[in-house]
Amino acid sequence: MGSTVSIIHQPIFYLFVGFSTLLTLGYFWGRRSNRNIYRSAFSDLVDVVKPDDRNFTNIGGAIGFHANLLIKKKGAPFSRVDATITLLPRHSWLYLPISKLIRKYDRLFITLYLKKPPWEEAHLIENKYSKFMGSKIKNAHLLHHEAVKWEDLDFHLYYHSQKMREKLLSFMKTNPAPGIIRHIALVPEQKKGFVFMIPKPQQVARYLAPIYHWLPSVLKE
Repeated sequence: MGSTVSIIHQPIFYLFVGFSTLLTLGYFWGRRSNRNIYRSAFSDLVDVVKPDDRNFTNIGGAIGFHANLLIKKKGAPFSRVDATITLLPRHSWLYLPISKLIRKYDRLFITLYLKKPPWEEAHLIENKYSKFMGSKIKNAHLLHHEAVKWEDLDFHLYYHSQKMREKLLSFMKTNPAPGIIRHIALVPEQKKGFVFMIPKPQQVARYLAPIYHWLPSVLKE
């Protein structure tokens, strides 16, 4: 009994209690913050795609979610849109600083399944993102390449033909701010388009909608 009372009156005990309380509060704050980010992102996806059917799945506790959006409308250029969002561990304040150093930011990967393939492979990828593991362009050596400025960010442009180059530059001119966009890819062999974004609340629809409506213009007849 005496030893218990002695421990309770030690400064280290109050420090431990305060630290534990802080971590607990941080856990609930982080879960709520991540939930708000993914719900906003997926709500924006639905607003842009307007799917006929949809399915959302938790794939990683408070940091990973997946969406399948099915499009059954006749004449639509897309048959399906998949999205995976991976979030920083805001609920784990001990690991969060390490995760920020390694992963930098939240990530939203969007795959658009096309009914017709694009004319050719093409990429518009932000310079810093292009250096991350897993973001390398497999056929980069087969494509023309040039560095371009999109607002205040440095991007790389990859393309086969002058026609595609002009389409990409025209898209950038029509949409002068990349915002949360870091990579747009067209892959004919897979009949897919890919978009990578840094998801931020109420911004996904703003930057995805122009891409979504532009993509049909680069598909084969």
